[in-house]
Amino acid sequence: MKKLQDILYKVAIKQVYGDTNVLVNKLVFDSRVVEKDAVFIAQKGVNVDGHLYVDKAIALGAKVVVCEKFSFDRQEGITYIRVADANEALAIMAANFYENPSTKFSVVGVTGTNGKTTIASLLYQLFTKAGYKVGLLSTVKVLVGNKEYKATHTTPDSVTINKYLDLMLDAGVEYCFMEVSSHGIHQKRTEGLHFTGGIFTNLSHDHLDYHKDFAEYRNVKKNFFDFLPKSAFALTNIDDKNGSFVLQNTKAKKHSYALKTMADFKVKILEKQLSGTLISVDNTEVWTKLIGVFNIYNLTAIIATAELLGLEKLEILTIVSQLENVNGRFEYIKSEDGVTAIIDYAHTPDALQNVLHTVNNIRSNNEKLITVVGCGGDRDTSKRPKMAHIAAFLSNQVIFTSDNPRTEDPQHILDEMETGVSPEHYNKTLSILDRRQAIKTACKLASSGDIILIAGKGHESYQEVNGVRTHFNDLEEVTNCFNQLKKK
Repeated sequence: MKKLQDILYKVAIKQVYGDTNVLVNKLVFDSRVVEKDAVFIAQKGVNVDGHLYVDKAIALGAKVVVCEKFSFDRQEGITYIRVADANEALAIMAANFYENPSTKFSVVGVTGTNGKTTIASLLYQLFTKAGYKVGLLSTVKVLVGNKEYKATHTTPDSVTINKYLDLMLDAGVEYCFMEVSSHGIHQKRTEGLHFTGGIFTNLSHDHLDYHKDFAEYRNVKKNFFDFLPKSAFALTNIDDKNGSFVLQNTKAKKHSYALKTMADFKVKILEKQLSGTLISVDNTEVWTKLIGVFNIYNLTAIIATAELLGLEKLEILTIVSQLENVNGRFEYIKSEDGVTAIIDYAHTPDALQNVLHTVNNIRSNNEKLITVVGCGGDRDTSKRPKMAHIAAFLSNQVIFTSDNPRTEDPQHILDEMETGVSPEHYNKTLSILDRRQAIKTACKLASSGDIILIAGKGHESYQEVNGVRTHFNDLEEVTNCFNQLKKK
């Protein structure tokens, strides 16, 4: 049990009705899971307004209601707190409820359109190999030391974040690496957290179904750095045109990384192969299993972060050569007859273009590049024709297919994608609604030496149709195809 007065510390309160000198046992923002003596925070979400469920929460045992407006009748014996911003209040209260675990070890946030998962996951690998107890909050998984928990969002809700950070503290974690999404920043889920550092990867077309326009999307990313403390470091990709912008108003110590321009941390690519990349870091040659220019940017951020956190450069570079690819990020397998399949999470125009350029830069052009790609339903529709155009332009053969259509008609999504294909590329595109069949078709079209890129879902283990998720994994599907073709 916690005293309400204590967990309200630093919350912007407008009005109080009732007693704040009471004990509460839980913070809840979903009325369906309210328990006796809980605090119910009424958030106004994208689809649901929590203020409509205050009476239900009280009936289930809520002792305290935190809200932005009194749009309901107040009841005797209940404490009501009116705040300026319920999302912000929840985040600050969550940090206080768990006694601010983020202040007791190093937490580093990674934000940007692409690369967040790779950077956070590889930093977890690096620091673990260096002998530290490490935590990870990512799209793919949550790790507390070696214990794994299922991830549900890129940036979880603020109560969940603080719960995991508290578990990490109890487990003796010294460093936590955390993805920070634009949704998470905009919805104030990271308020009340103390970051040791922040990393900016890049900015490109994404989430414009949620944000009003690109400027808002960019400014939300910038907000993360605006609120970093003076004691933190702010590391940015200076090769990205928004790299300097996001750090304009930060109080944190500014650092930059790059491959092309002058920067505090710079890496040079010496040799590119499908098995890895040879790089030079301060005149020291290092072989890495990571592939593609975009991944070397990620690696440069990792090297810079490790150095800023106090690791020795020689130790960093030694471990860098041992780092393994992250699941669903340029993950590849080879069939017995020499067909290579690459599975990648690329689900934005920029990410897809980066992956396709990477493949084209490595291959000899004597082999075909067959791309299987779709676009998610109920999401930013403007990127659909762009992704189709990029896939058709940079591949020898393209199969458009479903990728979590959600509540949309899958055929309508493919129709919108096809509008982006230039007339000269029509003859190299196919549309196959069933993703499993699309992957099988790609395998049948491929000959020895050819490359199949399966883009969009990466690590995901489901396909979502009309609110129902069924098991589906691109790596499993292409492995099955290779095994079936082997038997014939």
